[in-house]
Amino acid sequence: MNVKKAFEVCILVSLIAGAVICCRRKETHPVSANTAPEYVLTYAENQSEGHPTTQGAYRFAELVYEKTNGRIKIKVHPNAELGDEVSVIAQVRFGGIDFTRTSIMTVSDVVPQFNVLQLPYLYRSSEHMWKVLDGEIGQEFMSYLDDYDMKGLSWYDAGARNFYTVNRKITGVEDLKELKIRVAESNMMEVWISELGAEAVPLPFSEVYSALETGRIDGAENNWPSYISMSHNKVARYVTVDEHSRIPEMQVVSKSTWNQLSEEDREIIQECAQLSAEYERVLWNQQEKKSRERMERLGCIVTELSPEETEEFRSASEQIYEQFCGEYKDIIDRIAAVD
Repeated sequence: MNVKKAFEVCILVSLIAGAVICCRRKETHPVSANTAPEYVLTYAENQSEGHPTTQGAYRFAELVYEKTNGRIKIKVHPNAELGDEVSVIAQVRFGGIDFTRTSIMTVSDVVPQFNVLQLPYLYRSSEHMWKVLDGEIGQEFMSYLDDYDMKGLSWYDAGARNFYTVNRKITGVEDLKELKIRVAESNMMEVWISELGAEAVPLPFSEVYSALETGRIDGAENNWPSYISMSHNKVARYVTVDEHSRIPEMQVVSKSTWNQLSEEDREIIQECAQLSAEYERVLWNQQEKKSRERMERLGCIVTELSPEETEEFRSASEQIYEQFCGEYKDIIDRIAAVD
């Protein structure tokens, strides 16, 4: 679903907006064990129950409930119950959904500055990324949402993405020549893979296994947990640890919901969002480590790129920086300068 269609969904959502707002209406009576919360708010999550981001959402809801003594209850809807990420973002902007966790790939369709955070080889390491996002630059990116009827609350981890292929190791740009590589349905990713000399094949994630098995594609790229959970290791045993992309995710609240809350409640929600992010990052690191250990036990062939080999890929990606983020060069330079 594109952004235009997503907003068409919002027109339908508006028909029930009155009911949604009523659910959030602040009651005047004091809260006790026998009374309803003052607010009942919605949280959209497209991942499954056991996924780290979903567990982070539940932790967020639990913390808010505890710290407000039950005055604010947040109901988490996993498994895309409230729609895919594109339609959910549209509904958050409209005010039909209160909270969500979303990939910055989705956010960038609405807020163009977020394309910067998707650039390949932008970060030197995971530590570098968190110094950027948890610092002044990260706060600036959060503030960009203010003009789009949203407020950013915290950054969630989604790991690093690596190449994996069926028949050959990837140790340099030349090794990608003429290979058919699956990419997510993202214009930037398609152009980038083509710049590296491979053929970009946009495919839904659910189709990657069969495409690898049948030879429709020669490889793909993703994080460790996704690689293992979808059994891609069975058909693409060669993994190149280049960590070309670290695409973080965000907890976001609707501006209309935020504006209804008292300053005290805003501070509580902000604090709980950050605590849940720290919790999610621990869960993600544990899952990532277990996934890699399992992959190695299953006999996958892992190639670690040297700094010089990584720089070759980085240099080959420079055109993408100019084409998609040329007007944000100052931000890119500031990110590179963080140590």
